[in-house]
Amino acid sequence: MKVSDSSVSASSFVSPPEGIIESGPHKGKQLPPPPVFSLFLSFCSVTVKFLKQESSSTMQTPPGSGAVVLSDDLKNPAMEKLDLVRKWSINTYKCTRQILSEKLGRGSKTVDLELEAQIELLRENKRKYQNVIKLAQALANQLSQIMQTQKQLGDAFADLSLKSPELHEEFGYNADTQRLLSKNGETLLGAINFFISSVDTLVDKTIEDTMINIKQYETARVEYDAYRTDLEELNLGPRDGNTMPKIEQSQQQFQIHREKFERMRNDVSVKLKFLEENKVKVLHNQLILFHNAIAAYYAGNQQQLEQTLKQFHIKLKMPGGESPSWLEEH
Repeated sequence: MKVSDSSVSASSFVSPPEGIIESGPHKGKQLPPPPVFSLFLSFCSVTVKFLKQESSSTMQTPPGSGAVVLSDDLKNPAMEKLDLVRKWSINTYKCTRQILSEKLGRGSKTVDLELEAQIELLRENKRKYQNVIKLAQALANQLSQIMQTQKQLGDAFADLSLKSPELHEEFGYNADTQRLLSKNGETLLGAINFFISSVDTLVDKTIEDTMINIKQYETARVEYDAYRTDLEELNLGPRDGNTMPKIEQSQQQFQIHREKFERMRNDVSVKLKFLEENKVKVLHNQLILFHNAIAAYYAGNQQQLEQTLKQFHIKLKMPGGESPSWLEEH
């Protein structure tokens, strides 16, 4: 339903955008604002007085004249500051009142059920992916310790092989086995670290970028509901020469924030769609890598393990060398 530019009635202007509903309708007589609002308004009053004093300091009084003239190049910055603070104070007050009203169950909230479900699922998946990264990192640390032990054990067996002629072959077999396990462990560790890096990039960059858009959308939603509630209250009151200008101004602000809310809602929907496609593609490749590398390592298939790294273009870090960049790995 489109909102016209003219003044609307209390029964028609609050129709929510398509696909969303309003939960917790506002009913009953409005209670006086809590003490926090009084403190907030006091702060705003002090700020406005300060800026008024600053603007008055820009006045110039020509010699021999009782008239006060504002300097054009000095009055604009001060007045602009005053106007910005006034708008910010009004917007912050309305949004704070809306949030508290929702928490206390006295205010209505616009809810897009389908979009909210997608956002909640994204937050849940993000927590689960972070847990997978944490566990994979623990596995990598443990594997690194095992590799170090295997290498030291292989060196010990090799030393005993040289100093024990009667057990030369037996110690030699064990030395070769431990060294091979350590070498395969380095290959597996390279695959696990690549898996961790790719999933971490997905979570901390791609998903986090979408979460920023979601926060902006939620802020726009609160602003929209705040100005909608304000317009509701004005339309329920008397209509006379004093109230009609306020209603018209409130109608304009309501329309501005409604358009912003719908725009942000559409942006988030598009972001979530593209994120889902990218997430499936990235995780599909990384899960295949993780599975094949683990399976080849524990099967003792060194050739298959090395082939897995070549398939995903993973370069192992050489001792004393620099690790390849993320772009080189891809």
